[in-house]
Amino acid sequence: MKKILLLTTGGTIASVRGENGLTPGMTDEEIASYFPEQNRRYKVESRALMEIDSTNMQPEGWVRIAEAVFEHFDHYDGFVITHGTDTMGYTSAALSYMLQNIVKPVVMTGSQVPITYEHTDAMRNIGDAARFACEDLGGVFVVFDGKVINGTRAVKVKTRSFHAFTSINYPYVAMIDRGEVKYTKPVSQVRGKTVKLEVSLCPDVFLLKLHPGSKPELFDFLKDHYKGVIIEGFGLGGVPTQGRSLIMKINELVQSGVAVVMTTQCLEEGEDRTLYEVGRQAADERIISSKDMNSEAIVPKLMWALGKTPDVREVKRIMETPIADDIAVSVRGELERLDFL
Repeated sequence: MKKILLLTTGGTIASVRGENGLTPGMTDEEIASYFPEQNRRYKVESRALMEIDSTNMQPEGWVRIAEAVFEHFDHYDGFVITHGTDTMGYTSAALSYMLQNIVKPVVMTGSQVPITYEHTDAMRNIGDAARFACEDLGGVFVVFDGKVINGTRAVKVKTRSFHAFTSINYPYVAMIDRGEVKYTKPVSQVRGKTVKLEVSLCPDVFLLKLHPGSKPELFDFLKDHYKGVIIEGFGLGGVPTQGRSLIMKINELVQSGVAVVMTTQCLEEGEDRTLYEVGRQAADERIISSKDMNSEAIVPKLMWALGKTPDVREVKRIMETPIADDIAVSVRGELERLDFL
C-alpha cells in the first residue's frame, strides 16, 4: 500500500461561506476525510501549510511548499497538494524548478466548487490526484478534470468550468478515467539521483503585457525597481518600432543589467523574434528567448534563475535551457518557418 502525504494550502476546495464571500476554512484533516475510503491502493496522512485564497499566494509560499515536500520526501511514496486554481500554474512551475531530481510524483489539484457542496468537482479531482500520486514516476503535475498536466505547462483558461486547465504547447501526460491511468506519451523516469532543494528566489521580477499605446517611459521605472522584466509582445514577440517605439527603452533596460525576457501574448506556439522586423529590432543577444514557455512558468523560472546568480548571461543560459520539459523545440516547426522565409 502506498503512503501519500496531503499538503493543504487553502483555495476554493477548502472554502466555506464567510461574511464577505467564500474563504478557505477547512482543516487538512477535514479535507483528508473526503478521500475515497474504498480505495485500498493508498493511505493518506495530512499536514496544513497555509489557509489562503491562491490569489494571495506569494513566492515565499512556494518555498514553504517545496521545503515541506523535501522534508518529508523519504517518508512517503507520493504527495498531493491542494491549492486554489487561480495561481496553481505558477506554483506547479515553481515547484518544478525548486525540487530537482524528484523520483516521486508531486501532484497539485483543487476544485472550482468547494468540496462540501453537492455539485462539486473536488471529489473527482482529489481521487484522481491520489491515484496518480501512486504512480512510479517523478515530477510535478497538475491533475484536474481527469487530465494530468506537466507542472511547467499548466495554464488556467476558464474561470468557472470544471475543465479549467489545459496543457500549453505540450501533450497531456495522461488521462484518468474511473481510477485508470492512460498515458498519452512515454514517460521517462529519473533514477539514481538524489533530490535537491533549490529555493533561493529573487522576487524582483515584473511581467509586462504590451498594448497599443504602451508608454516608453514605463521602462525607466522598471529599470530602477526590478532585476528581471518579462515582456509579453504581440504575435511572435514583436514590439512597437514606430510612434511610441519601445526599442530604445528596451535596449536601455538590457544595458543597465536587467534580465529581459521576450515572450508572446498568444497562448500557443511560442515566440520567435527572427521572422518580422518588429521582432528583430529587439534582438539584442542579451535578451532572453522564452521559446514556447508559458508565462506561468517564465515568472518563477526567472525568479529562480536570478536567485541562483546575478550574472545576466548565466541567467540567460539557465532560462533558455529546458528544465522539467518547460521548453520543447519543434524541428518540424522550424523547417516550416524556414520554408516560409
